[in-house]
Amino acid sequence: MKAFDYKQAPKLTVTEKAEKSLRAGHPWVYGEEVTAVRGEYENGDLVTVYSKKDRFLGTGFVNDNSKIRVRILSRNANDRFDGEFFRRRIRYALDYRRTVMGEDDSCCRVIFGEADQFPGLTVDRFHDVLVFQVLSLGFERMKRELYEAFIEVFAERGIKLRAIVERNDVAIRKKEGMEEGKGFYRDARLDPDFNGILEIEENGIKYEIDVLNGQKTGYFLDQKYNRRAAARIAAGRNVLDCFTHTGAFALNCARAGAAHVTAVDISEDAIEMTRHNAELNGLEGKMDFLAKDVFDLLTEMENAKKCPYDYIILDPPAFTKSRETVGAAIKGYKAINAKAMKLLPRGGYLATCSCSHFMTDELFRKMLAGAAEDAGVQLRQIEGRRQAPDHPILWGVPETDYLKFYVFQVV
Repeated sequence: MKAFDYKQAPKLTVTEKAEKSLRAGHPWVYGEEVTAVRGEYENGDLVTVYSKKDRFLGTGFVNDNSKIRVRILSRNANDRFDGEFFRRRIRYALDYRRTVMGEDDSCCRVIFGEADQFPGLTVDRFHDVLVFQVLSLGFERMKRELYEAFIEVFAERGIKLRAIVERNDVAIRKKEGMEEGKGFYRDARLDPDFNGILEIEENGIKYEIDVLNGQKTGYFLDQKYNRRAAARIAAGRNVLDCFTHTGAFALNCARAGAAHVTAVDISEDAIEMTRHNAELNGLEGKMDFLAKDVFDLLTEMENAKKCPYDYIILDPPAFTKSRETVGAAIKGYKAINAKAMKLLPRGGYLATCSCSHFMTDELFRKMLAGAAEDAGVQLRQIEGRRQAPDHPILWGVPETDYLKFYVFQVV
């Protein structure tokens, strides 16, 4: 990036409400919160943000196409935003993962957007492969420099990266004025023959994943320790793993000694990948695989008044991605949870979760209480958990707190 001059930089003045939010730690300025602009800029440029009383509040990427007009990158007026600035932040993020994840940091989220002071950027690591998702126009414009910084920092730590994958096939990029797409960053230091397929290991279980064509960045890393928690009570049980995706919960339970596990997903491709992952781990004899709509399956068992399972796991996709659809999402979550509670025998077990930020923990707990009332059961809580610590929750930024995971006994 070119040298940044605070005195010459475009200056945006914001409302008292925005000032209060920024001073409390939230890194976003919304369009309607800007009251004055001094200087000219292009979308994606760095601008400075000031209060009405001319107090410096931060420097961030500006984008008039977005509801989030400024994403704050730094609150330090001495930062220079050169290559060393970004390498320092990458090192800080990697050091944090090594501290909280230990050896598990070989497969983890190394950059979790705003929680790592990289607004609008997600980076997942799968051994020597990095998968990027860029939702900020500022980072989009400088992504080559970003890739270089990551290659250099990993090299400092003795890790030669094999590939950098771009997973920018998300609709929200259009709202930011960017095109959708996916592919590979090509560089002489990277493997030109990498096709996106690789094998990883998590909790002692092997998976073949597709980081170019799989969901999100190819694998959901945030449930790593929740899968381990779910497996702790699986021994000897007949388990139904709903919305199985790559089969992660199912495989953890099968490996932990479940009597039998059924993995269900509406996607034929997901079921085939789960079957393949079971074979990789020699667990196919303890599992069966069903390509079916979970709602339909639970309804059929309810109508037949027959359920061969004493442990049900519900890991659905986000039912809501906005405040406007929370009401409908609550109905959907309540329906599947109530059905599962009715199907389980007294003394059976339920693991259930939501990955939507808008479905807050308070709303999720209230929904579960309502579902239990509808099912005519009580819930004895075993565990209440969040996402793994490589997806850190940054207090003051509620958007980083999104995953709720509960394990209950139905009594």
